[in-house]
Amino acid sequence: MTEDDKKFMDRITAFAGEVMADIDPDPTITPISEQLNYLRPVMEEISSETGQSVEDIFIRYMDLASTVAAEKQKEFEDDFVDFADPTRQNFKF
Repeated sequence: MTEDDKKFMDRITAFAGEVMADIDPDPTITPISEQLNYLRPVMEEISSETGQSVEDIFIRYMDLASTVAAEKQKEFEDDFVDFADPTRQNFKF
């Protein structure tokens, strides 16, 4: 992820933290489409600043969010590999 991508994500994440503080992020409680509607104002703001369409901002956000989620999942799996892989469990009592 580039520095520009990080700033982009940080800006949207900060906005989300403000406007969605009381929203349950579970998609079965608050559908993704509803969550994205909360983010629309910041995406429109970025769109007007960059000259890109709101759709392009949305696509960039979703691509980067997927990348971040995959990285976090990989970090989690790496942290808990000993629990997930029984061949690597070397507990000594």
